[in-house]
Amino acid sequence: MSERDGSIELAYGLEDKPPAVEALFLGVQHVAAMIVPATAVALIVGGSVGVGSADTAFLVQMVLVFSGLATLVQVFPIGPVGSRLPVVMGTSFAFVGAAIAIGSQYGLDAVFGAIVVAALVEVLIGWQFKRVKRFFPPLVSGLIVMIIGLYLIPVGMDYLAGGAGAADYGAYHNLGLGLLVIAVTVGLNLFSDGTLRILSILIGLMVGYVAAIAIGIVDFSPVADAGWFAVPVPGRFGFSFEPVAILTFTAIHITAAIESVGDISGITAAEGRTPTEDEMTGGLFVDGIGSSIGALFGAFPLTTFSQNVGLINFTGVMSRYVVAVSGGVLLVLGFVPKISAVVTTIPSAVLGGAVLVMFGMVMASGLRLIFLNERMNRRNMVIMATSIGAGLGVEVRPDALSALPDQATIFFGNAIIMTAITAVLLNTLAPRETETDIEDAVVSDDLDDGLGADAVGPSED
Repeated sequence: MSERDGSIELAYGLEDKPPAVEALFLGVQHVAAMIVPATAVALIVGGSVGVGSADTAFLVQMVLVFSGLATLVQVFPIGPVGSRLPVVMGTSFAFVGAAIAIGSQYGLDAVFGAIVVAALVEVLIGWQFKRVKRFFPPLVSGLIVMIIGLYLIPVGMDYLAGGAGAADYGAYHNLGLGLLVIAVTVGLNLFSDGTLRILSILIGLMVGYVAAIAIGIVDFSPVADAGWFAVPVPGRFGFSFEPVAILTFTAIHITAAIESVGDISGITAAEGRTPTEDEMTGGLFVDGIGSSIGALFGAFPLTTFSQNVGLINFTGVMSRYVVAVSGGVLLVLGFVPKISAVVTTIPSAVLGGAVLVMFGMVMASGLRLIFLNERMNRRNMVIMATSIGAGLGVEVRPDALSALPDQATIFFGNAIIMTAITAVLLNTLAPRETETDIEDAVVSDDLDDGLGADAVGPSED
């Protein structure tokens, strides 16, 4: 970390271009970190609403295709759309519950109709970000980044244990695989240099995957069932516009926008700075426009992926050209389902070992963002304590809000939303300590020290 600005030691900066072969492996490392949770959303929703295997496979393909396209636009903006940062896009678990509930009651046509409309709220937030950015100083942005990492850590632990609800959850082989990946990843990152260090996540995943094959827990049947080529088809599931569905997804897209603010802040924190207005606006435009267009073809909402933010800070590779490779790989996987099926055979425990470390890095990035830009005085520590407490509180004890209406529970029961609201309100309303207050406090401490010495009495000398 630089003593000058708090940036981490970067192996490759934003505009650096690694050698082609190295860039390919670094790009694949990003894909390996996000593809299973991204595609799991389509698998879970498709299975829950009762669509056939062919339709479920199509949902998975559309997630990959539009994740790839949105990632490329983030890296290489089209006009004001795009952040010009190494932002990896994918489908968030935040939308799973609403998609299942609405899909089961109204059908997938209502789900995709709602997303087409509701996603545009992120475009509105991005368009007006100049007006609202004053509510997101480093203290607030850092807290949002921190809570993203903190509330995702249990998800990573579930993966490491074999996957939530798995019959072998917590089994020795799952824990062993997860710990093996952690040991290889952390060991290479801390005790090696060059290529081994920056590819530590990918190498850890590969070692864990080979070990999983060796003990016979990898299921290759999805590869045999997958086709060789798929083409996006708009309107496959139709569209309908239910007011309840639109309002529900609008609330969740506001959550996604706040999460993206945190993720983009987490990326630029690697350079010891906060995002520019254009970077933040462009990033939110991709969230909203990408999600709306993707829904026309059957893709679930797109958002920035937090584990890839952790990966950037863990490896020190911030090159946007590496993430451009990731976008290209995602596109290929989307058009060639046979290849994407191979990637999705990675056991949850293997993935869990990697993402657990990355989620922890997201939290650490938020903490660094605060320490670089804010004083650790009483005011800021109270804001931090209250905001994180409120966010984690509703996340780990959601029943505490059970008396609220369903829509309010969805909104206020989200850790990111609750942390953001609390931090914004307290940071806006609580007066900042002036330099005079700080000087008085120092004088008071000095006086206390003097009185304390006198109280002891004269020395025996």
